[in-house]
Amino acid sequence: MAFRASAGVLAVALTVGASAVQGHAQTTGAGDGFPVTVENCGVSTTYTEPPRRVVTMNQAATELLLELGLQDRLVGTAYLDDEILPRLGAAYGQVPVLSRTYPSREELLATRPDLVFAAYASAFREEGVGPRQDLGIVSYLKPSGCPGRGRDPVSIDTLYREIRDIGRIFGIQPRAEQLIASYEADLRAVRARLSTVPYPPTVFWYDAGSPPSAGACCGMPNEILRLVGAQNVFDDKPGSWTAVPWKDVIDRNPEVIVLVDSPWSPASDKARRLQANPDYALIQAVWRQRFVTIDFSSTTPGIRTVAAVRRLAEALYPERFPGAEVAVSAPATRIP
Repeated sequence: MAFRASAGVLAVALTVGASAVQGHAQTTGAGDGFPVTVENCGVSTTYTEPPRRVVTMNQAATELLLELGLQDRLVGTAYLDDEILPRLGAAYGQVPVLSRTYPSREELLATRPDLVFAAYASAFREEGVGPRQDLGIVSYLKPSGCPGRGRDPVSIDTLYREIRDIGRIFGIQPRAEQLIASYEADLRAVRARLSTVPYPPTVFWYDAGSPPSAGACCGMPNEILRLVGAQNVFDDKPGSWTAVPWKDVIDRNPEVIVLVDSPWSPASDKARRLQANPDYALIQAVWRQRFVTIDFSSTTPGIRTVAAVRRLAEALYPERFPGAEVAVSAPATRIP
């Protein structure tokens, strides 16, 4: 398989959203829509045919390719943060798991991949498989993870552009467009129910740690809040995430706290700590127990994003979504 890669312009792309597109993808042959050139995080790569031996690293990259029906192209995968989505379980079961975290470079190379697709820049650092330019393999990094992104915000449009990148790389543009259309329809339906919301609730998106890591100006948590008409209390902070003093959380007094649920920092543990500490007792969200639980994987641009928008909208505005089935997890996802 032939690829040509060169230094290029920083890619303006990202990840997928949330409705299933089932079945195996039928990729086109070389010469049918090829070659295509894709700009990604400062690297320009020309694909002369669709990749046939792909390794994915990180959940969002893996789930995106499975959602697009590309499991027959995957020769390895690594590093899940949550359980794979149930509807993708059978497809995921067909793919060899190389490592619970990042594989070694030797483990990666043993699969003879012609494309490595990762969600986070850490995949291409020393704790991962090493720098992209040293691998000798074509690679694609979700643009949300591009080094030096700074205050360039992640948006739903960035997400759509990435889906189109993947569609072009694998010669499955109609399937990619179908997925995008499903997300656009889902978001229109949510926004229609929120068109007359009187004022935006203030929200603290709490990831983990103490001092806490908070959703900041430019990551997917902030975009999810924007899409449901809520106000991120830390949208003046740079980056996707930022460590903030607890004093700032108290002073900004959020009405709602989104608790990220992950194996290393369960939402239930964070809720108990907030409610047990008298220093936090006057935070509106704490004394009113206004918590929403969102899984960690939904905070990375990917196929869970649009579903997370709907889940948060249903929790913030239950009267706008009568009869909605909001999954209850610790401590709760529906706001009383």
